[in-house]
Amino acid sequence: MKTVNKYQNQKVLVLGLARSGVSAAKLLHKLGALVTVNDGKPLEDNPEAKELLAEGIRVVAGSHPVELLDEEFTLVVKNPGIPYSNPILEKAIEKQLPIITEVELAYEICEGTLVGITGTNGKTTTTTMIGEILKNGLKNGKVELAGNIGFPASTVAQKIGKNDVMVTELSSFQLMGIIDFCPKIAVIGNIYEAHLDYHGSREGYVKAKWALQKNMTGSEILVINGDQPELVELAKASQAEVLEFSSERKLAIGASQVDGTIYYNGDELMQAVDLGIPGSHNVENALSAITVSKLLGIDNDVIVETLKTFGGVPHRTEFVGTINGRKFYNDSKATNILATEKALSGFNNNKIVLLAGGLDRGNSFDELIPTIRGLKGLVLFGESASKIAVAGKEADVGTIEMCETVQEAVVKAYGLTSEGDNILLSPACASWDQYKNFEDRGDDFKQAVKNLKE
Repeated sequence: MKTVNKYQNQKVLVLGLARSGVSAAKLLHKLGALVTVNDGKPLEDNPEAKELLAEGIRVVAGSHPVELLDEEFTLVVKNPGIPYSNPILEKAIEKQLPIITEVELAYEICEGTLVGITGTNGKTTTTTMIGEILKNGLKNGKVELAGNIGFPASTVAQKIGKNDVMVTELSSFQLMGIIDFCPKIAVIGNIYEAHLDYHGSREGYVKAKWALQKNMTGSEILVINGDQPELVELAKASQAEVLEFSSERKLAIGASQVDGTIYYNGDELMQAVDLGIPGSHNVENALSAITVSKLLGIDNDVIVETLKTFGGVPHRTEFVGTINGRKFYNDSKATNILATEKALSGFNNNKIVLLAGGLDRGNSFDELIPTIRGLKGLVLFGESASKIAVAGKEADVGTIEMCETVQEAVVKAYGLTSEGDNILLSPACASWDQYKNFEDRGDDFKQAVKNLKE
């Protein structure tokens, strides 16, 4: 951990707790800052706030009083999920106070090599792939995963030495709150339309993602999806060294896939079908992971063996098990149509029953029609079930079943299949109509499979 003196005796407001807020508050306290934490949850129901109080950190809990900004704070560290329309943040902007997220703090203290991963889809899988490859192949030092993957970057960075690598998954929310943050290697795997309710427009969302490379120079490397014209065009203005990967054409430099063969710098590396997890999106994730791993000096045989045995990340085309020759996959993280299209690309439609549905956001599912043609069956649940059924009929899906719950959907799907078929939960919708989050939905699916097996 680098020695940082800039926060000594500086008054800093940490807005919002959860894991990142707790981590930021503790680190700033350790660095000598005069920390005030403000969290909306009442103190009596707020174990994190009580923990910070016990460590001598000031906590204001239960509401977000704008009057706090009358104090002479020099910095605000916000929880990534809190929108900039929050009254405290609006006042902070008016007062021209810097507003950061805790990944900025992590960058300031990180002694080792910082790798930053972002994109609309595949961030967690790519981050985890890279972590597994480095764990198996780094000759000096260790690898740690951090960021949006669930481990606060400002906590992980404290454990990173000069020979270590910190692979950090970064959301658009986190990237809006960076000032000097600059990874040694950055990956932007893809950019599609997402989180418009937070960013206000697609342009705002793209700007947030693109901020990952804003401080990079020729001594840092930016890895982009060369099959996305938007990224290729944006990269022309980057000061970083740019490396592309492609799943559509063979590249002389970098990772690519053509006709099912994966190459690096034009040399054959492995067959795409040998990847441990299916789907065209996972080919792209693997190409990102290969590029970063080669830049960090990992041997080809380590990369290939790790990717062959990589079993995926929970809720992201996660293999759950086999019952009487039917394979079950949990892709609950597919909260939009594009993610479901990507998941289905790894299977033969005539051998798959798709489980889909969830929160009704008012959109139609016409975009899904080409992807679901030829499906063996469609089992639908949740608020959006009837809308997806319309798309299913347009796509001439032979069997469409409606039900109330994921548990019921698993049983119905099993009844539509035979040995050699696949059952995939890939909802194309958010989970909040019936679940707290997509993880809960995926866990419910896995429990249903377990119940069926028993």
